[in-house]
Amino acid sequence: MTDKTVILGSGMAAWGAFDRLSAEGVTPRMFDKNDFPGGHTASFETDGFIFDDGPHISFTEIEDVKELLAEAVDNDYEVLKADVDNYYQGVWVQHPAIAYLHALPEDLIVQILREFIEVSAQPVPDKPANYEQWLLASYGETFTRNFPGRYGKKYHTVGPELMNTEWLGPRLYRPDLNEVLLGAIRPPQTSKHYIDKFRYPKKGGFEGYLRKFFDRADLTLGHRATSIDPVAKTIRFDNGHVESYTDLISSVPLPAMIEMLPNVPDDVRRAGSLLSCSQTVVVNIGVAREDLSPAHWRYIYDEDMRSVRLSFPHMFSPTTCPPGHGAVQVEVYYSDKYKPLDHKPEDDIKPVIEELTTMGVLREDDDIVFSEARFIEYANVIFDLDSGPAAKTVQDYMASIDITPCGRYGDWAYIWTDESYLSGRTAAQKVLDSHTS
Repeated sequence: MTDKTVILGSGMAAWGAFDRLSAEGVTPRMFDKNDFPGGHTASFETDGFIFDDGPHISFTEIEDVKELLAEAVDNDYEVLKADVDNYYQGVWVQHPAIAYLHALPEDLIVQILREFIEVSAQPVPDKPANYEQWLLASYGETFTRNFPGRYGKKYHTVGPELMNTEWLGPRLYRPDLNEVLLGAIRPPQTSKHYIDKFRYPKKGGFEGYLRKFFDRADLTLGHRATSIDPVAKTIRFDNGHVESYTDLISSVPLPAMIEMLPNVPDDVRRAGSLLSCSQTVVVNIGVAREDLSPAHWRYIYDEDMRSVRLSFPHMFSPTTCPPGHGAVQVEVYYSDKYKPLDHKPEDDIKPVIEELTTMGVLREDDDIVFSEARFIEYANVIFDLDSGPAAKTVQDYMASIDITPCGRYGDWAYIWTDESYLSGRTAAQKVLDSHTS
């Protein structure tokens, strides 16, 4: 058993680690750099509006995680059928667009169909050189350039030619030829999105799933780790506090972790420098009107718009807004490596409102009663061509100095809520196993 386990972070992965350790009678000390708990699972309330730290929903099919999340909110959650669409040059197209081509201009439909017929006769490479090669082999050039290639660059801040395919999973739907042809004539009869139904807490935003965890945990906020000595087994924080540990579980992003460690070998330090994450400015807007969108979230393909994805919290739960009001959260993406943020986050508010008006989400005469911009330092792992080997180099080094990473930025993976929880649980099991082997 561990004598003094420390967990860095307090998001979903940290909860998974905490739960597993607690089941064995271990009470870890937890530290979070923020002055609020929850990491990306946090929710913020201002003037009666509740916005999550970026859009979050739960659609897990893992039964024990389902039960755990349900119990966390005393079974008080919404179950919603996902409605998703896309904005492309003035047209709203259901998602995934490849299965709903009928909404597009006829000349574009014809070109996409011609190329899709050609590529559908050929197998997709088992090991494509990059994401672009996979897209071209899956959909053809015209659809790739206008839809996933374009959106991917907005979302990941890097072009598909510089990305790997390790992150794909079920995120991109590749229908058969009959589906594409029928979808070019009329709407498909069934949904093709990888999310059918999802859950969301009725009260308090997505953070509701963690509140019981906060009550149970030995959690200290406002402590940003600045250096770690793996020999002395101590962590120094930015306020001067020093904490000792026997075992350390960390959800800190891998490149930030390498910066905190002394005497890191040159190859490991170089690997850490190759890893990068996107950053997000979320523009949160409250409106004195509820009928803002037929879809729960919407993807924006136009390259001249900074808006990347829209989500509508009041459609997840009406308690996220004052009565008679609606809300929209808009994600705008940046990254130090590929698309640096060169202005204040609040400078995105006005252009985003103008874009929402152009798209018809907002009206010229809408009463906008709330607006803010929040900067999220770490959003998504950027799966560029350097990331896979570099991440493994860093993870192997961390294992050699008895630090156990977990979560999206520790596993360096595109993982969802349930996978984050399981990642933390797996990390805790590794720690427990190390004391019994």
